[in-house]
Parts: sequence; structure tokens; C-alpha cells
Amino acid sequence: MKKNYTLLLVSVLLVILSISCTEGTKKEDKKTDKFATMSGELSGDTIKKSGEIGEKVSKPVIKKDTITVIGVGDMMLGTHYPKSPNYLPPNNDYNSLLAPVVDVLRDADITFGNCEGTFSDDISTAKACNDPRWCYRFCMPEDYVNGFVNAGFDVVSIGNNHMGDLGNYGRKRTQKVLKDAGIHYAGLVGCPKDTFTVNGVKYGFCAFAPNEGTCQITDYKFLTKTVKELKSECQIVIVSFHGGAEGSKHEHVTKNYEHFLGQNRGNVYEFAHTAVDAGADIVFGQGPHVTRAIEMYKGRFIAYSLGNFCTYRRFNIKGVSGLAPIVKVFVNEKGEFLKGEITPIYQDKFKGTKLDTQKRIIKRMQELVAQDFPDSKLEIKSDGEIVIK
Repeated sequence: MKKNYTLLLVSVLLVILSISCTEGTKKEDKKTDKFATMSGELSGDTIKKSGEIGEKVSKPVIKKDTITVIGVGDMMLGTHYPKSPNYLPPNNDYNSLLAPVVDVLRDADITFGNCEGTFSDDISTAKACNDPRWCYRFCMPEDYVNGFVNAGFDVVSIGNNHMGDLGNYGRKRTQKVLKDAGIHYAGLVGCPKDTFTVNGVKYGFCAFAPNEGTCQITDYKFLTKTVKELKSECQIVIVSFHGGAEGSKHEHVTKNYEHFLGQNRGNVYEFAHTAVDAGADIVFGQGPHVTRAIEMYKGRFIAYSLGNFCTYRRFNIKGVSGLAPIVKVFVNEKGEFLKGEITPIYQDKFKGTKLDTQKRIIKRMQELVAQDFPDSKLEIKSDGEIVIK
């Protein structure tokens, strides 16, 4: 009887241990899935949260001597306006558009990009297009926000010329979709700035553009006020601008006001310097749809245009318009630039963003820096490393 009791007790203990090990494995599997690369386990499906918006891919808490911030240019993962023809990726596989570069994008404390278009399932409020040659309406289905989430984006600019494509409804809907997805944003009159804390560091973010409903790129008084307010409460301040003339003929920083299609697109050189004077630590520009030079001013990093990063179908990506950098900036706790890294990419019109083994944008950026900032304190190495001379 005693022997039978002992055997029963041992059996019960083995069952408990088995259950415990199984639960531990399930928790570890979930963690592994959460950090799975999109080129592997994540395809067209997304990690669900509450059955609606994708769960944000967490970044591991790692103590570093420096703070790293990644910046990329324009992002538009396809549009379902107009309904025909279809400008969405096959099978709605938006994840595949960023899959080749997702590991690069996740490898920073903060990852930023410009959201060049609205999020809305309802396209009924789209504005009329008078001249199809120059007029486009960009509207991504709402679940496409998971493409940004799964790629590791923390913050995006919504201060640009396409945020008004669906009118005020589109602006508000986009903000709700981003907020529900856990992505920070700024750039409109109603949301000029945002603050957030990651790994114990508090960041401030604001964005500007020359378009209706955006924080105006020419309003230096408001720029200075906004940046100073952010710097008073944040450790690192990131400023985005959407400005400058568009196209392959406008790769250079002119240091003058630029006009395009009758619109004042701002003086991006003056804007960026004003932002740094007010307390900005990193300035990321976009808008010309080509990459421009980089600069260090008062020890702070400025990228004058990060080009077209992931712009599916409706963008011209021929030649230099299809080349762009992923820029990783290393700063100290004061926001002072230490070094940087350029990962070169190119776009396939129907397949998204790919790593460029030819490193073409690195070569072009070297040329642009030499031409536009001959006395630059920065040097771009052939492997993409950015160093202080």
C-alpha cells in the first residue's frame, strides 16, 4: 500500500513538472515568434492584438553607451484609391515590402519614417484629382499599419502633402489608426508634437511641411517655440521636415527658398539650422523624392532628404529616385552626434525595398556632400560609415 502511494505521488509530481515545462516552452515560443524576422516566420499575416491592430514588435532593453536613432524617408505601402486599377501588393502581403530590411530597421532604440499617405478603409472622402499627371491620392487600408509595426517603427511624421488626400476625415482616421497601433506621430496643426519614453530615455518629436493643415515649414517662430518646449522636458529631440522641390533635378541643397508647382516648399537649410539653434538633436528631412546631402551643425546631425524608402507602385523610382539610405545615427546622452551608418537600399516597383549590394546611394551621397558642403565636418566612408573628420 505504501509502495503504491509512493508511486502515485511520483506520478503526480511528474505530471506537474511536465505541465510546468510545457507552459515554459509556450512562453518562450511566443517570445521567439514575437521577434521572428519578417523574411522568415512573418509573411502576409500579422501579429494580432485584440483581433484588429497588429501588436507592436518590442525592442529588447539593452543598456548602451550611446543612443541610436534610425531614419528613413517616404513610406507608402500601396493605395486602394482608386479602386481600379489595384495598387496594392498581391494578396495584401504588405509585410513582404519591408522584409529584406526589417532586421536593419529594428536595430536601433528609435526608428522613424515619413508616413506618405493616409490610413482609412473608407475612401469616399477622397478629394477630386483635377490633373492626374501631378495629382495622386494615397490611402492605405487600415490593417497596413501592421507593416510599420512589424518593421519596428516607433514614430512617423504625418506632416506632408498627402495627409490631406481624404480631407479632415482622413487626417483624423490616420491618427486613430497610428495611435491604436502604438506608433507616435506629429506634424499637423492639431498634433504638432509628441513625447515618449523608450528604455529610460525621453524623446520629443515634431514635424513640419508646407501644406494645408500641417505645421508650417516657414513658421520659424512656431518651430523655435515647439523645439524649445520639447527640449525643456526631453533628453533627445527629433525634428522632421517635408520640404524642398521634387524630382531628380532637385538633389542639391540650395540654401534658398525652393518653389515647386507654384508652392513655397521652404528653405530647408535655414529651417534645419533654426531647429538645431532651438535645441533639436537630430533633423530628418524628406519631400524631394530623391536623397540629398547630410550635414553636422553645432554637433547635431541633419539629413536634408532621405528619399523614397518604400513607396509601392504609385511613385517614380527610376534612377536616383529609386535609391535611398537607411541612416542610423549614434548620439550621446546630450544628443551630440558621435557617428552614423548608411545602409543602402533600392526599390523594385512591384517587390518593395531591397538591400543594394552595389551601394549606389552611398557613392551618390559622398558626391552630394562634397558638392553642397565642401567644408563639411562629416566624411562618408565607402562602406557607409559616417565619421567626424
